[in-house]
Amino acid sequence: MAKKGKTVFVCQECGYESPKWMGQCICGAWNTFVEEKVVDVDANDKRRRTSGAFKRGGSETSGMIDKAAEPVKLSAVSSGEKERLDTGIAELNRVLGGGLVPGSLTLISGEPGIGKSTIIIQAASHIAKKSGTVLYVSGEESEEQIKIRADRVCGELSDDLLILSETNIDSVSEICARIKPAFLIIDSIQTMYTSDMESSPGSVSQVRACGNELMRIGKTGGIPVFIVAHVTKSGDLAGPRILEHMVDCVLSFAGDRSHELRILRAQKNRFGTTSEIGAFEMAESGLVEIENLSGTLLEEMDRESEGSAVTAVYEGTRPLVLEVQALTSPTNIGFARRTAIGVENSRLNMILAVLEKKMGMSMINQDVYVNIVGGIRPEGTYTDLAVAVAIYSSYKGKAVGSRTISFGEIGLTGDLRAVQNSEKIVREAARLGFERIVLPVKNAERAGKVIREINAERADEGEKSIKVKGIKNITEIKELF
Repeated sequence: MAKKGKTVFVCQECGYESPKWMGQCICGAWNTFVEEKVVDVDANDKRRRTSGAFKRGGSETSGMIDKAAEPVKLSAVSSGEKERLDTGIAELNRVLGGGLVPGSLTLISGEPGIGKSTIIIQAASHIAKKSGTVLYVSGEESEEQIKIRADRVCGELSDDLLILSETNIDSVSEICARIKPAFLIIDSIQTMYTSDMESSPGSVSQVRACGNELMRIGKTGGIPVFIVAHVTKSGDLAGPRILEHMVDCVLSFAGDRSHELRILRAQKNRFGTTSEIGAFEMAESGLVEIENLSGTLLEEMDRESEGSAVTAVYEGTRPLVLEVQALTSPTNIGFARRTAIGVENSRLNMILAVLEKKMGMSMINQDVYVNIVGGIRPEGTYTDLAVAVAIYSSYKGKAVGSRTISFGEIGLTGDLRAVQNSEKIVREAARLGFERIVLPVKNAERAGKVIREINAERADEGEKSIKVKGIKNITEIKELF
């Protein structure tokens, strides 16, 4: 009788392994366990990331460790900052922290049709012209399909841009060892598999094995690797999330396919900040960088509209000015609805509670809708004050005016808390022509010198001075109307 192979049940969301099937995983996901066979790992497996393997215990350990695995002085290790690879796309370089680091693994995700393959082929075309061979591995599209897109968005193509339609990671590894590319693209990881695993492509075992092999290719050859991944309807990474922990950088491409604006954000970056965003516009000729994102987001704003307020956040190294829209209306379904786009629902509920408690606004029978225009989802608490102003404006039926900008954090007591980089936000507001700035008192004090300098420059040019209103408590927003 043949020996039955050992199997385990693996969660396709988090990678948790269980000896038996479970309805709900410890991560909270339901019906995500899939049976997979256990494959013994060879001690001499060359795909392992470590330089050598050794046996534990006794004298067997001696002499088994590869010399390349010896520890080195951290002070003697090169940081690689001077070796970053220019992608030819300034906004992409900004999000990456200055360009591609040799040997790095970058995961880019986004909805179908959002522009992932477009930005990658544009970067690949530039790198092939400037830095050497680029290998584009596609498991979903044929060479002809990629060529059609490249002709549309890249213009003249370099002979160093190579296309490979392949899903076997072992074949990709052999080709990389032979041609030694300067840049490797995998589109997408869910289609790749290794023949050493019996599970289907996209499973935890396959993603882990393919990810490890790509890591070995990148680290040993100093090749930056771009990995494309799909997302679910909720915007989360489709399939096993174990890959997010393995890679060096996770990029998220977001936007509404019915609109031209696209936002690229780093959710994880071992070689730079995660606060930077890149802005693009989807055009017929591909993705076009947007240098003045604030102006683009405000160009269609209704100048004197109730329920509208302008705010500012600080993303990475630059301030970003946004429009916040709010709508309040009496509910007619028995319970009030709370809908927010670009603002966390928990944050919106907290702001509504403060408005009801401190300003006597009865919100229990009011449906409230809040939207940050452009599909931007800013991080932090910069937008609290503007959200409150927009809600109050809609509730009272009064417009605050488009030349007013407000930002600041609201506390549970109704007090306004200071935010960082207020001086840079003030300068950006002045550049865009705003006439009144509403901010927390402490921020107004810190930005006093900058405001005086700006007003002096405006006086010399015969322009109006900027009015600044420092707010200590949320009840003071009544004075804005």
